[in-house]
Amino acid sequence: MQIQIPEKAAHIIHTLQAAGYEAYVVGGCVRDAILGRKAADWDITTSALPPEVKALFSRTLDTGLRHGTVTVMLEREGFEVTTYRVDGEYEDGRHPKEVVFTPSLAEDLKRRDFTINAMAYNETEGLKDIFGGLNDLENGVIRCVGEARERFSEDALRILRAVRFSAQLGFSIAENTREAMKELAENLRKISAERIQAELVKLLVSPHPETLRTAYETGITAVLLPEFDRCMETPQENPHHCFHVGEHTLRALTGVRPDKVLRLAMLFHDMGKAKTRQRDETGIDHFYGHGAVSEEIAADILHRLRFDNDTLYKVRRLVRFHDDWEKNPTPRQVRRLVSRIGEELFPLYLEMRKGDILAQNPIYWEEKLENLAEVERLYGRILEEKDCLSLKDLAVTGHDLIQAGVTPGKQVGESLRELLELVIDHPEYNQKEYLLKQIKGV
Repeated sequence: MQIQIPEKAAHIIHTLQAAGYEAYVVGGCVRDAILGRKAADWDITTSALPPEVKALFSRTLDTGLRHGTVTVMLEREGFEVTTYRVDGEYEDGRHPKEVVFTPSLAEDLKRRDFTINAMAYNETEGLKDIFGGLNDLENGVIRCVGEARERFSEDALRILRAVRFSAQLGFSIAENTREAMKELAENLRKISAERIQAELVKLLVSPHPETLRTAYETGITAVLLPEFDRCMETPQENPHHCFHVGEHTLRALTGVRPDKVLRLAMLFHDMGKAKTRQRDETGIDHFYGHGAVSEEIAADILHRLRFDNDTLYKVRRLVRFHDDWEKNPTPRQVRRLVSRIGEELFPLYLEMRKGDILAQNPIYWEEKLENLAEVERLYGRILEEKDCLSLKDLAVTGHDLIQAGVTPGKQVGESLRELLELVIDHPEYNQKEYLLKQIKGV
């Protein structure tokens, strides 16, 4: 097997070899190269110790000397070069207490998480595959290197990474690996919120976000996302639905493009249904106000997982208004909808509506999609005509109102909002002279 190594990474390997050391590209870049995917990083493993690596290259950064890692800078590009190592005891379920350098590539590969990530390659010796990673790649299997319980006990984040790789690659998880995930899922409580966030986002924006089901089946979401477990246990006895809330959510995730905000919003959009579910006398379930409750739950989760404020704002707003729509929309109703949701987020709202619809009962698809198409048509016309949808497009400003005699302070904001409501209903009124007359009562 031949892998095309980037020129700079190959230069580092050749330099190390010329000095008498072993060196290989290793891990995810080897896996991705074999699969024909673009590797994010080309990491290198070597028998050379960190001081020996530093002596061979003019520009290096001490990015992880404690763990044997030196970043070699070639022009403005950095390559992590790590000495073969054996990890010591893991005391916190995430990091080894110490590492011991070893001259053995086999020992280094043995400490890695999954067989598909435990392969090394150089142009001289070809592929080094001690644990059957190539076979698992060919068969589409995620399998731990060696004893799965040991690998997950060393680093609990690997439990979630197994699901993430399954989602990204469309692979199944080997039974012994899956059983160890179930057994040790509780250890994920030791992992930082930031690490969980990063893995969850990668899973959600993968080609198979529905693989979140595996996280539920193995007990991962019970630890990290118990709100999702409640969705999986909440029925929807309603003509518009043919799946329980959790299954609907999983299907809806696949109905929107792999954008972080969209997929997060879709994950959370119906989480309030577990709390708002009411069954009427005919046996039909209703979920009045579930959008607002879902928004509260989304906010709690996003704060818990340390998401940034921009993501928090966008996801919350989409979740809150995801179910707002009119059966026979008019231009006025669409303008109000855009103003309520926000101009920036409205295109995402439209994508969410379609994904939501396609995860509901198919007998209503045609009617609902026609309705959505009419909203999109009216929205396009509103944009063409440049109707006022927010305060920034209003023909008057707070300064104008103060000059017209409005008392500075709270009254200015209230007056601006009243004028905005007026021009959303009547776009032709968005003229400075007319609006100032309304303020003066003329």
